[in-house]
Amino acid sequence: MSSQEAQNEAVLIDGMGRRIVNLRISVTDRCNFRCTYCMPADNVEFMDRVELLSFEEIVRVANVVAKLGINRLRLTGGEPTMRKGLPVLVKMLSEVEGIQDIAMTTNAFFLKEHAQALKDAGLKRLNVSLDALDPDKFRDVNRRDCLDQVLEGLKAAADAGFKSIKINAVAVRNFSETEILKLIEMGRSDGFEIRFIEFMPLDSDQIWERDKVLFGHEIIDLIKEKYELIPITDSLEIGPASEYNFADGKGKIGVITAVSNPFCDHCNRIRMTADGKLRTCLFSTQEYDLKTLIRSKATDQDIVDVILDAVAKKEPGHKINLDDFERPVRAMHAIGG
Repeated sequence: MSSQEAQNEAVLIDGMGRRIVNLRISVTDRCNFRCTYCMPADNVEFMDRVELLSFEEIVRVANVVAKLGINRLRLTGGEPTMRKGLPVLVKMLSEVEGIQDIAMTTNAFFLKEHAQALKDAGLKRLNVSLDALDPDKFRDVNRRDCLDQVLEGLKAAADAGFKSIKINAVAVRNFSETEILKLIEMGRSDGFEIRFIEFMPLDSDQIWERDKVLFGHEIIDLIKEKYELIPITDSLEIGPASEYNFADGKGKIGVITAVSNPFCDHCNRIRMTADGKLRTCLFSTQEYDLKTLIRSKATDQDIVDVILDAVAKKEPGHKINLDDFERPVRAMHAIGG
């Protein structure tokens, strides 16, 4: 397919026939937490601020990909609310023709002060990273003693009236088992969908081992000891989670089995790092430099050509379970969650 044909058909199709409709945009690699599955405890080297794409540069990319069929954006970090003026960017992105949905992944620490402004600017959905409700376990995994502030941020987000608020909990063996039902009960009470994500090899400290992964089927078995679950059969067609309704009609949960049962066949997303590198998979070992193109006065067609080439070469899937798996050079906070 030529560049012009792709624009005319307003569709991005990769080599596996997957339609790409979702772009995840990291706005910063900085974070006020130091989660064990993501970042080292200290001495973190962050990008120089001049290396980050400006709001105008991010919006230019959004305009280009929207013409190619991308209609959903997710803002990530690091912690995206650490990027000054974020509601301004959300407003700018909400005005891009063709963009139907803007979401954000956050640790919720700053939501108490920013939730309403982000909602008013056009942010529709939130995914909040929260692995434990036990204060000691929260501190152990995040290396911060601020569970109360996170819960206050969640309340502010609920009060702001977002279309959807999901809680993402990384599932680690011998840690998460005691937190799963606590999180579910909070979700059922407060109207949050709880999603459990298998621990993936994206941590700076490189402590990941397969034996440390609490697998999705084990999580479901644990939940079924108390609740009856009804599978949602087409959930993987929409997103990365296998979803289940509670039989009593009170909410639903999701399990993202990135290690034990990868959802790569249904992947519909690409990513852009805060310094303007396009990645076609969370575990990509290759990046495509959009920032240099933008700052060298490349045309939109030049950017389109690079994106089409990248998508055409999008990986069939990650190789976590294969002998030739290579960890990404970047840790999660530098890629964008």
